[in-house]
Amino acid sequence: MAQLWGGRFEGEINELAWKFNASIYFDKRLIKADAIGSKAHVTMLAKQGIITDEERDQIIEGLDNILEDVENGKLEITDKYEDVHSFLEANLIDRIGDAGKKMHTGRSRNDQVALDMRLFVRAEVKNVAGIIYEMLNTLNALMKDNIHTYMPGFTHLQKAQPVTLSHHLGAYFEMFYRDSERLLQVFEGMNYCPLGSGALAGTTYPLDRSYTAELLKFYEPTNNSMDSVSDRDYLIEFLSALSIIMMHLSRFSEEVIIWNSNEYGFVTIDDAYSTGSSIMPQKKNPDIAELVRGKTGRVYGALNSLLVTMKGIPLAYDKDMQEDKEVSFDAIDTTKNCLILFTDMLKTMKFNKDNMEKSAIRGFTDATDAADYLVNKGVPFRDAHGIIGRIVLHCIEKQCGISDLTIDELKTFADQFDNDIYEAISLKTCVEKRLTAGAPGPEAMKASIKKNEERLNEYWANSEGFYTLEVI
Repeated sequence: MAQLWGGRFEGEINELAWKFNASIYFDKRLIKADAIGSKAHVTMLAKQGIITDEERDQIIEGLDNILEDVENGKLEITDKYEDVHSFLEANLIDRIGDAGKKMHTGRSRNDQVALDMRLFVRAEVKNVAGIIYEMLNTLNALMKDNIHTYMPGFTHLQKAQPVTLSHHLGAYFEMFYRDSERLLQVFEGMNYCPLGSGALAGTTYPLDRSYTAELLKFYEPTNNSMDSVSDRDYLIEFLSALSIIMMHLSRFSEEVIIWNSNEYGFVTIDDAYSTGSSIMPQKKNPDIAELVRGKTGRVYGALNSLLVTMKGIPLAYDKDMQEDKEVSFDAIDTTKNCLILFTDMLKTMKFNKDNMEKSAIRGFTDATDAADYLVNKGVPFRDAHGIIGRIVLHCIEKQCGISDLTIDELKTFADQFDNDIYEAISLKTCVEKRLTAGAPGPEAMKASIKKNEERLNEYWANSEGFYTLEVI
């Protein structure tokens, strides 16, 4: 059992307690962040004259060699070590001797892990931002292709008014664009460096925290050492952003599942993103969409878990905070996988445009426009509303649409009807005359698509300021 704190203890820790206490099983994925933070730390120590330049170079070379051996499979991270920090330090000392023992000077595992998680999460913010960017581009491309693809718009899952597929997909573009903006906000809020805060009260060594922050491309050091080692707000904010992303994916998945049903037949999901039944040979199930919908609760659980963990912790660091990692790693992986799979499914999905248009016609989505027609002929809106309601009831009994009625039949409900009613309530007219900003009319949609492209270019430029783990 390799540990960093054995000097004060006479006896050995219970084996089960050791395993219960250890975090090496999951925090080993922080190894790159830990090495990067350590290289920045010893570079600052050498600048301040706390260690020599030769010792700095030995440590940096040793860390690079360890990382290379881990990546190549020559060195295994095992549960012999309590955590990733002790793994790196122990192996470094084995390789370079006494110089390795100086790496931890002026540092605690508390500010070390606080830094590691910030570096790791900061890189994951960039990763998720890139995947969201791909989703947004996919949606905007589909919007361009479907400006004239008519379909019913819904409220209460009831057919309401005709829209276009472009307009419907545009609603999801807005949702995921807001998600992208939230990621920018998470980055801005978290990009401060906790290293140099020590266990909770700083250190007596003459550290240059601003220099370390600069090396690691943080804006500046954090302001309070106690807060620095006990803050996980940035992680909660990131999990919140991921939860909202998953909520949007889940809503979209629900619609894909409905659209894929025999009753709707709006979409055909590619075989690569469907599965069959072990007993019913005719089945083609939307499993990817269903799993995305199901995994949303998993990400919500991570957010709730961390909120509950943090709610009763006194200052400063407490071991409870070790529980931030497993749930966060899982939530990050889950969200990225769901975004990637859903985007790929969307790219390959076939939209059955004829079925969408027929559904809009059959669903009385032209009723509001028929009422507006009467209003334009001088009928008070409330009266027009009632007249069209009675016509819809009559059509339900006849199993037909409003446009299927003859002009003579329509006149039995109101004398104001004339032959121009049919043009007034055609799907094309119903959609194309809606030209207010954000509406489904073709000119309004073209303006939205152009704005989307401008926003995407700006977003990509901003997200280029995000950092991967290759910062030093």
